[in-house]
Amino acid sequence: MNLIRNLLAVIGLITLVVVGVGAAMLGPKLAGFDPGFPKAYAQFAGRLLETGDPGVAMMWEIPVEEGLSTDDVVESLKSLATSDNLLFVGESPFYKQVQAITGEPYRYVNFLSFCDAQVGRMMLEYRDHYSGFMPCRIALVEDSEGNLRLYSMNLDLMIHGGQPLPPELKSEAMRVRNSIRAIMQGAAAGEF
Repeated sequence: MNLIRNLLAVIGLITLVVVGVGAAMLGPKLAGFDPGFPKAYAQFAGRLLETGDPGVAMMWEIPVEEGLSTDDVVESLKSLATSDNLLFVGESPFYKQVQAITGEPYRYVNFLSFCDAQVGRMMLEYRDHYSGFMPCRIALVEDSEGNLRLYSMNLDLMIHGGQPLPPELKSEAMRVRNSIRAIMQGAAAGEF
């Protein structure tokens, strides 16, 4: 019994040392992160643990109300984007590409791209790597049961996931983030 107690005490001591060293090493680095980073990573981790899929954890998903057609949703997205000062900069009807290659019908999958060129320029001036987030894309996807859903990348990790963005860039990135969410929610309800 003493052997087990002593072994557990040693394991506890080793654990405390590892945690202490880890905190001492990570603490200064994490102190320089955006104040919103714990919440952004907690939401990502929670979704990842819930689904087991990092792709699902990184995306926003909004179901489209029944009765709306793909044309209704696409037109709504374009209209709402314009109202929110985002440019509609392109459309990639993926389902047509699949049909052209396979010769077989494919469910509706369409990628719509939106941009605020001024914010895009700010992001590129800050860091070229941010070009991978541009333009903002919203996918309109028909699932295997015929239901429509809207998907877009959750921008919270880009905004809050590391060192703080410069204040003006952060403010504009938050505005675009909020616009994309609002556009998705509005289009899913058939608003114009």
